[in-house]
Amino acid sequence: MPQLRLALNQIDSHVGNIAANADSVVHWTRHSAEQGAHLVAFPEMMLTGYPVEDLALRGSFVDASRTALRELAERLAAEGFGELPVIVGYLDRTEQAVPRLGKPAGSPENAAAVLHRGRVALRFAKHHLPNYGVFDEFRYFVPGDTQPVIRVRGVDVALAICEDLWQDGGRVPATRSAGAGLLISINASPYERDKDDLRLDLVRRRAREAGCTLAYLAMIGGQDELVFDGDSIVVDASGEVLARAPQFSEGCVLVDLDLPAARADAPEGVVDDCLRIDRVILSEEPVEPYEPVVAGGYADRLDDDEEVYDALVVGLRAYVRKNGFRSVLIGLSGGIDSALVAAIACDAVGAQNVYGVSMPSKYSSEHSKGDAADLADRTGLNFRTVPIAPMFDAYMGSLGLTGLAEENLQARLRGTLLMALSNQEGHIVLAPGNKSELAVGYSTLYGDSVGAYGPIKDVYKTDVFRLAAYRNRAAARGGEIPPIPENSIVKPPSAELRPGQVDTDSLPDYPVLDAVLAMYVDRDQGLDAIVAAGFDPEMVAGTLRMVDAAEYKRRQYPPGTKISAKGFGKDRRLPITNGWREQA
Repeated sequence: MPQLRLALNQIDSHVGNIAANADSVVHWTRHSAEQGAHLVAFPEMMLTGYPVEDLALRGSFVDASRTALRELAERLAAEGFGELPVIVGYLDRTEQAVPRLGKPAGSPENAAAVLHRGRVALRFAKHHLPNYGVFDEFRYFVPGDTQPVIRVRGVDVALAICEDLWQDGGRVPATRSAGAGLLISINASPYERDKDDLRLDLVRRRAREAGCTLAYLAMIGGQDELVFDGDSIVVDASGEVLARAPQFSEGCVLVDLDLPAARADAPEGVVDDCLRIDRVILSEEPVEPYEPVVAGGYADRLDDDEEVYDALVVGLRAYVRKNGFRSVLIGLSGGIDSALVAAIACDAVGAQNVYGVSMPSKYSSEHSKGDAADLADRTGLNFRTVPIAPMFDAYMGSLGLTGLAEENLQARLRGTLLMALSNQEGHIVLAPGNKSELAVGYSTLYGDSVGAYGPIKDVYKTDVFRLAAYRNRAAARGGEIPPIPENSIVKPPSAELRPGQVDTDSLPDYPVLDAVLAMYVDRDQGLDAIVAAGFDPEMVAGTLRMVDAAEYKRRQYPPGTKISAKGFGKDRRLPITNGWREQA
């Protein structure tokens, strides 16, 4: 059987920074060539970054992508890689783009191309367009209608893009009909908890359906609220794993494959799902037999807490770096949320680039002030204390606020102080709110909700405690000082905006609250179903009312890393003005 050394480049790309992305393709192609690769692949929309959202509708951006693709092909050849086929994702448009009601302007395509000998040897567009969760691809793209196949060193290689694997029909059965020996799917598959198990099951099943070896290449990095965990996988036709890449780690997966020779009577024309085979012959001669390298391998899977924590670190790091920032600013209360955010920030951008501010009021406890200082000592972040009592007294002398207005004033003074320091010193502010608080509206507008990014926006409070404990355990295992003070983990959560205040004064215990929220927010189950699961009807009704009333607050909260199947933002979109309420 012919041999083929495949290089899957599990790397990051930067939305809109086409020149830098092209440089990455050249760099990793050079690396792949040095490793003796016969075929090189890069992730979905590598050249433009993913997702490009409404940039896809801008003709100038589509033109820039198309031009960059041609220039990239020429550049690869000029640098000596012309004989090495390179698969790269980019943004294209149909050649017969005709304005049509119900179609995206300009008929853009989520496309990929094979670059060879200084030219674009083959182009194709994603066939199945996802339109659920965070995906709006019906809004942006028109589907492809071909089954691309390239012949490389005497092996027929079928090509697909991401959703082409996740949906039944289309390119998977067409691969079998085309008689391909290898199917390569390039992907920008966003991370969510437990998706790695789903992904592996999918890849195994599709390989058996296609009747050939399947290589699933994934992206790494982050883009706004999305984070990409890599986890590229290669399986044989029976579904046995041949190679699996690490999560949250950039690099090249190199794997040697024994593949069936291309058939002399390989099918042509239209096959399954009305896809037309578009076959391009790049090289017929098999490679000379060689000794396979020890490559690929099976990277150990991360445990659940480590996986989520790494996702939060990668998401924040990508947001800071890709937006050109250098440092972050956090209000440190001594509580668990700001402590976890600080630990994530130190791991993401380095403690020297993290600035913490303690802003005590007359209600702040001594232990909370001490816990904030202890956190700074443990992590090495930059720390200062700025009391808000003088500002608070000035406002109260003018307005005489009471009750909730008085409590929220303290949060808003802290928010104003943080934004002033941000403007003066150039740090971006991180909002410390968690998913439980955002769900029920326990985030003060223009107070603790201020900031450019919310690292734990999609993390329930019970998970905040678990992740804090995980991070401390990981530090202890590595012989380091645990970053989060134990007192921040064990003390009852409190906003400390009035004497003796704790969160359970007005909320159910967090394990109960989070269980209800998971059913209502994540799984869209109504009051009756939640009560039927064994929860107190009055508590459930009250919780759901808080969630429904807080939609306007969530719309004004900054973006944050998505780790669940349904985060606040692109996943969950409800009207702010909404008269519907769940009834018992």
